[in-house]
Amino acid sequence: GEIANAVSKMSVGYLVPAAALAIFFVCAEGYMIWYLLQAMKANRRKEGSSLIRCIQYSFIGFFYSGITPSATGGQPVQLYYMSKDGNRGSDSTVVLMTVAVVYKFVLVILGAAILLFWYRPLYSELGKFFPLYLFGLLLNVILVVVIAGIMLMPNIMLRCALFFEKLFVKMSILKRPEKIHEFIGSYQNAVSWLRTHKGKLLFIVLVTFLQRCSVFLLTYMVYLGFGLHGTGMMKVILLQAAVYIAVDMLPLPGAQGITELMYQTVFAHVFTGTYLIPSMLVSRGINFYFLLIVSLIIVLVNKIRYKSTVCRNVKIENE
Repeated sequence: GEIANAVSKMSVGYLVPAAALAIFFVCAEGYMIWYLLQAMKANRRKEGSSLIRCIQYSFIGFFYSGITPSATGGQPVQLYYMSKDGNRGSDSTVVLMTVAVVYKFVLVILGAAILLFWYRPLYSELGKFFPLYLFGLLLNVILVVVIAGIMLMPNIMLRCALFFEKLFVKMSILKRPEKIHEFIGSYQNAVSWLRTHKGKLLFIVLVTFLQRCSVFLLTYMVYLGFGLHGTGMMKVILLQAAVYIAVDMLPLPGAQGITELMYQTVFAHVFTGTYLIPSMLVSRGINFYFLLIVSLIIVLVNKIRYKSTVCRNVKIENE
């Protein structure tokens, strides 16, 4: 109710672009998944998942990341659906890990640049949350190193694959053990392909940068939507980036609670008067809860789709 009331006070001319930026944020990941899958399959002359399907993978990943601590649930479920659709497990794994490591890498670069070139304003604006910002940045650096290390070291990947194979068999996700060593061979080929196509990797970095900036720009759209002025676009974007970096890796589903608390402190001098809480409700409502609802719908549609497919296959087998 409070979110609806806050939204009603905002100009539609800025509300629609804000929602569009949120949708773009998720769709951009789907585009990157599609781009890498298509590029990898080009040499094998096999059609992969369509762009629309890859965007669905992205929304599915967003939903499960949003309801699991430290956003850890998204990629495994994406991999499950990608494998179900006939994509090679090795290709899908490399694509998702590449998207994840570039996502975190861009966040680390932005965070380090803000810390280096905007230190004094950052320290002043964040106040008691400044140590949390440093901690969040450190966690992202560690994750980039870990994911990159796993990608580039096949032996570590083999042990991980064997572990998850046993786990998935016990959970009845896999009915029979997969050919792990064959998977690792394909995985190594995919990583080698990535190393020799640095231009495509650079393109993914640029798209990721635009993706990251879109969600930061969303807050400025909310600022303009309430008819406020006096604070520059760059300051609003940098403050929103600082909040995101600080809470991104915290072990809380969707970083709920701490994001709202930090927002109220950091933007207290930006959204003045009675606009602070409404702006928080709108920006958070659009860039998280709105996307979570859209993602949930897509997840449910996919579950219904797969259930109907299974029932149809069983019926055909019985006949």
